[in-house]
Amino acid sequence: MEKLNSNLIPLRTDFTEKKDRICIFGTGDFGRSLGLKMLQSGYSVIYGSRNPNAVSMVPKGVEVLNHAEAAQKCSVIFLAMHRNHYSFLAELSDVLQGKILVDVSNNLKINQYPESNAEYLASILPGAKVVKAFNTVSAWALQSGTLDASRQVFVCSNDNIAKHFVMDIVRGTGLTPQDRGSLLAARDVENYPLQLFPMWRLPMYICAGLTVFVFLYCVMTMVVYTAIYEKKDVSYYILVTIPNKVFPIVSLMLLALVYLPGVFAAIIQLHRGTKYSRFPNFLDQWMLCRKQLGLVALAYAFLHAIYTLVIPIRYSVSFRRNNGIIEQIKSNNTRPFLYSSTWRSDTYLAFGILGFFFYILLGITSLPSVSNTVNWREFRFVQSKLGYLTLLLCTAHAMVYGWDRFLIFSRFKWYLPPAYTLALIIPCIVLIFKFILITPCIDQRITQIRQGWERMSKTQKDTHLQNDNLAI
Repeated sequence: MEKLNSNLIPLRTDFTEKKDRICIFGTGDFGRSLGLKMLQSGYSVIYGSRNPNAVSMVPKGVEVLNHAEAAQKCSVIFLAMHRNHYSFLAELSDVLQGKILVDVSNNLKINQYPESNAEYLASILPGAKVVKAFNTVSAWALQSGTLDASRQVFVCSNDNIAKHFVMDIVRGTGLTPQDRGSLLAARDVENYPLQLFPMWRLPMYICAGLTVFVFLYCVMTMVVYTAIYEKKDVSYYILVTIPNKVFPIVSLMLLALVYLPGVFAAIIQLHRGTKYSRFPNFLDQWMLCRKQLGLVALAYAFLHAIYTLVIPIRYSVSFRRNNGIIEQIKSNNTRPFLYSSTWRSDTYLAFGILGFFFYILLGITSLPSVSNTVNWREFRFVQSKLGYLTLLLCTAHAMVYGWDRFLIFSRFKWYLPPAYTLALIIPCIVLIFKFILITPCIDQRITQIRQGWERMSKTQKDTHLQNDNLAI
């Protein structure tokens, strides 16, 4: 118990200038952490509790009173409690008249109730000024210093004065307020902490679908075909060999999918002759999750690199290598050194190493701590110009790996091409269209459209011609 209390000691208690007095209803984990944060920020804190004498874990330097007494001493009251405990507040309606009530509650699931908790609170206490805030910050974040995304606090209320007053409190605690408007936005604000990686769902679905497809494709063409027609059991391929084909193939597909929507957007703008027209919904969603697609692609590239490093120590590889040496000794026959194979393997490795380097560079620049230090032109150069260079290098890496094997029809199992050719389809489409779009005549027109130029329709041309005739 003493150890817990030691964590709730404010950084300093000798404030020369006290800020506004804050009341907190609730002495649970969040209420205690919020009170500690307020104390450290210079506010005077009073707790309201059902059993003031039984509370022992609150921060040092605070008062603990019953709800009515605590509410009378403060103009701002934070409700650190669940919605099902709001019923007792109706008994305090006279005391809470005109007070600012900050609802910090969350639900157990999205859209759990017909209305948001803040709107429900406003309905049972019409005389109070209800503000929704602090529900997106965890108790742990309040105690540990609130880093990165935890700094944002969404604030909404029907009373602008109360809302801006709470936003000042947010700033006073070192956090960043985000004005979300009226209490109509409270439902979205309350649903936000309950969302599980909302921007990652589409990328993960795409990645999972491609992974399963390529994996089954490799199993069919490498394991099942060999077992049926060559009577060999190579099922051990499933653990390392096949994953080391799946990861680079899916990674290259995902990287191409990062830049494919940009190509589609340029084609649509060229066709419409304007940028003032919404893209299809699927393209909007696709473009919004490009960062996540790229990061998943980078993760798969890392797995490919790790799997490749363990190839020399695999038992099956060392067994074949040793057997090959023994066979050469027995037959007294030395395999010749092939310069063409050497150039091919070194080129393949060089493209892979360079592609992986730029892959990592793209991933690093996507981090908020890095992207916030560069201007828009620098960020666009890395993510666009170097991004296409990464795609080109990785595509060349796959092409040199395959070389002319796609022309050897004996490698087509069940008339299906080798698995690596699957990785080349989308990247080649993207690179070909990008090459067309950067030709001077087309690139100039795209630039004009994105700067506001619009192609006039036939009706607009007729109207313009009639106006010219009238002017004459």
